[in-house]
Amino acid sequence: MTPEDRLKSMGLTLPIAPVPVANYVPARFAGNLLYLSGQGPKRADGTYLHGRLGRDMSVEDAYQEARLTGLNMLAVAKQALGELSRIEAVVKLLGMVNAEPDFADHPKVINGCSDLLVDVLGEAGRHARSAVGMGSLPNRMAVEIEAILLIRS
Repeated sequence: MTPEDRLKSMGLTLPIAPVPVANYVPARFAGNLLYLSGQGPKRADGTYLHGRLGRDMSVEDAYQEARLTGLNMLAVAKQALGELSRIEAVVKLLGMVNAEPDFADHPKVINGCSDLLVDVLGEAGRHARSAVGMGSLPNRMAVEIEAILLIRS
């Protein structure tokens, strides 16, 4: 079963890949590695759910935001690769959480993206990861995640 088939069986469709709003590219190849720029939980209408963990957003809501971010990342990867089955492995994620200083559940939030990647890509979706807190994020979004992917030649 292809990753696209898995998405369909989960009732999910990839959004249109987000367009950069500054002077950068959404993805960049370096040999057989594909670096994905930081993505957030941008909705189809271009909006974000604003929230800060430990103040006005629950871990469960932020988990869903990280999951949506994962879908946006897969959309960028598909745009760069043509098909998601070219992903040999998700090497590394950096998950950033917009959080109050005393918030401690960053990994539970970023699990939304990690779980999605494993569900869609199988073993290729398992990855090394960092989940860290930030004082703020663009658009006051709850999470931003970047990734490094190993691509089949």
